[in-house]
Amino acid sequence: MIERIDFRIEALEAMKRYPETLYCIGNTGLLEARKVSIVGTRRPNSYTKRMVMQLAASLSRRGVVVVSGAAMGVDALAHRGAGSERTIAVMGSGLDIRYPAVNASLIEEIERKGLVLSRFEPGFKAAPWSFVVRNEMVVALGEVLVVAQADRKSGTMRSVEFAKAMGKPIYVFPHRLGESEGSNDLLKEGRAEAIFDIESFTDMFGERGSSEEDEFMAFCRTSPSYEEALKRFGQRVFEAELEGVVAVCDGRLVLR
Repeated sequence: MIERIDFRIEALEAMKRYPETLYCIGNTGLLEARKVSIVGTRRPNSYTKRMVMQLAASLSRRGVVVVSGAAMGVDALAHRGAGSERTIAVMGSGLDIRYPAVNASLIEEIERKGLVLSRFEPGFKAAPWSFVVRNEMVVALGEVLVVAQADRKSGTMRSVEFAKAMGKPIYVFPHRLGESEGSNDLLKEGRAEAIFDIESFTDMFGERGSSEEDEFMAFCRTSPSYEEALKRFGQRVFEAELEGVVAVCDGRLVLR
């Protein structure tokens, strides 16, 4: 159910103008957690896809909430990597319109388990300018901004300008020459720091939930079937595969 937020969100004070209205669906308690904003291209390369999933999953295990804009590409990967219960999606439309349609099931899941926000009234259809407004809110909510991949002339680089105006630290993944030239420019100009090690970066925001991790690792040592592991640990299985912690051999999970 769409609700109007009637309390002040301190993080949004960093915006040029505090939103006159705010609407939400989901768990507003996530606003009290530490938050990291992740943005980037709608057409990420395979390296970026892997890094975003690993980063979001690592932040989530430390109790950090991942904020993004529910768009295709990097945004959707960030939400999925964090898990719906540890993410905030900021929309460029009214909350009765799940846009883009390709991410409708993801947005619906975040509504049920996480938090979806919009400054636009129900019925409002997204427009180019509303995505800019959305991006400012995404940046404001996070302690830092992570730019996963970006071309020089892109909406993502507008988010960088918001972060700069708000005094937010900016981080990027290091890319090869000729790829993600927007974020590489930020490194060259000293406007961003590179994430060379995901665990070291996420350690800045807290310690990993050790009890759950120990339970998962102990379970994997028994070489359970893939189906058993998914039933018991769900998203954590996919995270471990991406991180190279486990592999699937003959339908069973084995530790690497």
